[in-house]
Amino acid sequence: MSKVISAAQAASLIKDGMVVSVSSSSGLGCPDAVLAAIGERFDAEGHPKAITTLHPIAAGDMYGIKGIDHLAKPGLLKRTLCGSYPSGPSSAEPPQIWKMIGDNSVAAYNVPSGILFDMHREAAAKRPGVLTKVGLDTFADPRHQGCAMNAAASEPIVSVQQFDGEEWLYFRAIVPNVSIIRATTADERGNLTYEHEGAYLGGLEQALAARNNGGVVIAQVKRVVENGTLKPHDVRVPGVLVDHIVVAPDQLQTTLTPYDPAISGEIFRPLSTFRNAEMNVQKVIARRVAMELRDGMAVNIGFGISANVPRILLEEGQHGKVTWVIEQGAVGGVPLLDFKFGCASNAEAIMPSPHQFIYFQAGGFDASLLSFLQIDRHGSVNVSKLSARPHVTAGAGGFVDITSRAKKIVFSGFFNAGAKLSLADGGIRIDQEGKVKKVVEEVEHISFSGKRAVAQGQDITYVTERCVMKLTPDGLMVTELAPGIDLERDVLAQADIPLGIANDLKVTPESLYQDRPIGLSLNGAASLGGAHG
Repeated sequence: MSKVISAAQAASLIKDGMVVSVSSSSGLGCPDAVLAAIGERFDAEGHPKAITTLHPIAAGDMYGIKGIDHLAKPGLLKRTLCGSYPSGPSSAEPPQIWKMIGDNSVAAYNVPSGILFDMHREAAAKRPGVLTKVGLDTFADPRHQGCAMNAAASEPIVSVQQFDGEEWLYFRAIVPNVSIIRATTADERGNLTYEHEGAYLGGLEQALAARNNGGVVIAQVKRVVENGTLKPHDVRVPGVLVDHIVVAPDQLQTTLTPYDPAISGEIFRPLSTFRNAEMNVQKVIARRVAMELRDGMAVNIGFGISANVPRILLEEGQHGKVTWVIEQGAVGGVPLLDFKFGCASNAEAIMPSPHQFIYFQAGGFDASLLSFLQIDRHGSVNVSKLSARPHVTAGAGGFVDITSRAKKIVFSGFFNAGAKLSLADGGIRIDQEGKVKKVVEEVEHISFSGKRAVAQGQDITYVTERCVMKLTPDGLMVTELAPGIDLERDVLAQADIPLGIANDLKVTPESLYQDRPIGLSLNGAASLGGAHG
């Protein structure tokens, strides 16, 4: 009996009140055809009603793959737990899911991505839940928001527990009735291969969670082939876990990308085909971040300015000295930018995302390069909530998992929001000061806990266009000043909190502000004349 059904038939399997798990990372691996059919069925029939959805990483985006927005209809969606949400520019109309969150028509939770994958694994094994230190003293902690994004999210999903003499967060496992995953190819028995995918994500864990609890697994694929034609080592999800197959031959590889074989590791691009970062203030910040790296490191990067650091290493002839590791699963190669973020070309390996998060949660890697929206007096960082423009940030994603035990973290961003800046005379010129301060008394949302970082001895650096700061037991300390910046006027007066000043305050090398290679070295000694310690 064929497992192939239409998207409409797949949608009919979703019953009122069900819990539905969806595998995706924005546009990457999104089973959009099945999600669209569920939304269309609701419009036509008024069913399914009051479903709960689980999204370890965002489903869909604001640029052509609607994902969760197909389901963002009052009456259809009752509750959603997401590692991240669709995001985009403030000038664009917010996605429907953000409107529902804002008007409390859905109970919305932002759960760290790695923890959501862990919750699936525990559900699959019929264990009660996840005991973790990831998220302590952040918005995930019930003494703060407990992952709740709005008043409708009144049902607690996490508690503080004492175990073996230590404090832990406990997330109850949630059992999906249906898991909707995606691959490239299925054979007639439902074995799935991912040869055109940029990542495996967590399809196997999500399938196991549904199957082991009597649920249904639906796989969206580009094509179906004859039994016995898929090599067993290539099968990432075995057919015994897959109930139904929906064929969507036009599914995008990722946002605005029908198919690029370099993303899926089928070919390797010449390094000369990767464009260098444009010479601007963001590139200067990325260059300074790159100075924090050393030969042999395994380094995670996040979205934002730090995503350009691999291009700095390429331009400086240092490619290959650092191994990049990203939460969607790629190890090595060149992480991609813009709509392809989350993918890498020329990767050495692609791990399942849940396994990558185990690596991150335990601090097995050497450093992480991430962004910030706000920094407070404790050194805590907000990257997950901006009340004035909520859809500009996707939420935390894997940020909390990655930062919880990272040995070294370099946060990067602009000191103020809205300042007009330019490069001039080998330094930074502030043409017009920004109106929104980002170094504040208390962050709006604790995505990263400075207090825990100090207690754990983590090495925390903040790189801005004006200065470099370090986190110390006494708070933030300015350790380096950019050429052209006045310490009192441009830094101290632009922070809402007192900042310490290092006795050996350094000046960032002027070479970073010139439109030519900077002579970066990652060989262990402080590079570029010892501009950092």
